[in-house]
Parts: sequence; structure tokens; C-alpha cells
Amino acid sequence: MTSEARLYVITAFAFNSLLILHFALRKWAFDKYIFQYGWLFYVMAIPAAVVSVILLRRGAPWWMWTGGFLYLIWAIFGYLVEFKLGYASWRNPIQWSILIPYLLLYLSTNMFYWWPVLRVSKPLWIVFTVLFVLSSILNAISH
Repeated sequence: MTSEARLYVITAFAFNSLLILHFALRKWAFDKYIFQYGWLFYVMAIPAAVVSVILLRRGAPWWMWTGGFLYLIWAIFGYLVEFKLGYASWRNPIQWSILIPYLLLYLSTNMFYWWPVLRVSKPLWIVFTVLFVLSSILNAISH
């Protein structure tokens, strides 16, 4: 595995691990966690974007560096909507003008951290898939 592939895989697993932690905390400590610390998940997009810049500058394939940039765009959007503009309740009732871009950015970020792992290592992709399913389940039950 190249150093670029290793950096990409570590970043992908870190992203998914953070999602699992975020959704677990949101499920069991919503009031204490989300409004005080939920914004930190969005801030973690900055190191992910830095990794993407490093991968891009090293000439890594586009599928290795795209996820970090998508994460940054999604994080900026989510942070602005939920913390700066105060639309924390946009999910209930659903505000489609926020939900559609939010979901598209969230899902595309996840996909660019998930499916390319298969191009690096099938065993790692299988482990990542299990973690991806776990994060998806935690996401669904934490709303």
C-alpha cells in the first residue's frame, strides 16, 4: 500500500469512527452533546481537507482526495445552517430547501470515504462496510 493510500484509508476510517461517536452521543446525550459539542464534528472537516490537499499535491487519484473536500463543503453548510443561522430544528418539520443539499453533501461525503477503500484493500473495505452500516443505523435511530 502506498503512503497516499495509507493516508486516505486512515482518514476514511477516522471519518467513519467520528460519525459513529457523533451519532452515539447524539442518541444518548442529545441535549448535553449536540448544542455544546456537535459543531466539533463539522470542525473536523478542516484536517480532512488538509489531507485532501496533501493527497492532491502528491498526485493521488481523484477518488482519494475528493472525500475531504466534500466533507468540508458539507461541514460549512451544516455549521452555517445549524449553528450560525439557528435552523437547528430544520429536520422537524422538514425544510426541504435545507434537507436536500444537506443529504446530498452528507451522502456524497460518505460514499467518497467508503467505496474507494475497495480500490485499496478488499479486507479493509469489508471492515469499513461494517462500520458504515453501524454508523447508518446509529444515524437513523438518533433522529
